Amino acid sequence: MSAPLDRSASWPYDTAGDPASYVYARDEQPNAVSVENRIGALEGGRSLLFPSGMGAVTAVVLTMLPPGGTIAVAEGAYYGHRELFDHLRPWGVNAVEYDQTGAPPDDADLIVIEAPSNPMLTMPDFEAASAHRAAVICDATLASPLRLRPLEFGCDVSLHSATKVLAGHDDLLAGVASVTDDALYDRLHTTRHLTGLVASADTAWLLERGLQTVEVRIDRMEATARVLAGHLAEHPAVTTARYPGLGFVISFDVADGAAARRVETATKTIRNATSLGSVHTKVESRHRWEGDRCPEGLLRLSVGLEDVETLWADLEQALARV
Repeated sequence: MSAPLDRSASWPYDTAGDPASYVYARDEQPNAVSVENRIGALEGGRSLLFPSGMGAVTAVVLTMLPPGGTIAVAEGAYYGHRELFDHLRPWGVNAVEYDQTGAPPDDADLIVIEAPSNPMLTMPDFEAASAHRAAVICDATLASPLRLRPLEFGCDVSLHSATKVLAGHDDLLAGVASVTDDALYDRLHTTRHLTGLVASADTAWLLERGLQTVEVRIDRMEATARVLAGHLAEHPAVTTARYPGLGFVISFDVADGAAARRVETATKTIRNATSLGSVHTKVESRHRWEGDRCPEGLLRLSVGLEDVETLWADLEQALARV
């Protein structure tokens, strides 16, 4: 069961005048601790909750990147990571992209991989990354800890945008970082405390509610994704179909950007909207956000819980517009 919702910002000291289990919400909060324990059990480590996935990434970089250091980030991965690192360039952050199916560059001081990458859906070479001298951060949002536990593959930090499939209902923003090293946990906790990168009690409570159904949701979404990926690979209007064999996200290409726009605006059951991992199936052209880093005709499909035949019929009629 979910922990009772406690929106307190501060708690009284004990009868001896000493701090009790909870003192101030910027440090610890009952609902956050409850959901952190649940996610930590899924990840095989200790987890910290943040107000968004990007909040978690920011805290990790501020904590782990040495001054003037270089981040090697997987090409074809979530574009927001690279945008953040470029924004931090005035503070001495240098970001370079690399093909995560091979070894990271030798001069990297921090490695950020994604499993699978969003939206190109490549999988990293975990062995090559973990053999590098630098710490390895893995964003496994699209896999979820039910399908992939990066800490077991030698990664130092596992990241998730909990906004997505962990919560699953398009009604919250949250991020989570998980580690096995206690000293690193303490450093990340201190960064979160000092920067105020804390999630609200309501966010934590809603996320724990979502976690109660995440296994059955992922099973259904993944089974549907496999069927749709097979159909898309055989459709004459689809030039490329990508599915990494796990998870609920497919990306596929049509002829060009104009064709992609016709497809995404023609769906009826499938929602033309951003984000992923919710109970509702969504499709969108990613070129509008990512520019030349992805093909103009690329569409990202996040599979929800609707009937598989209904979804394929909707995609078929939309692809007929191409």
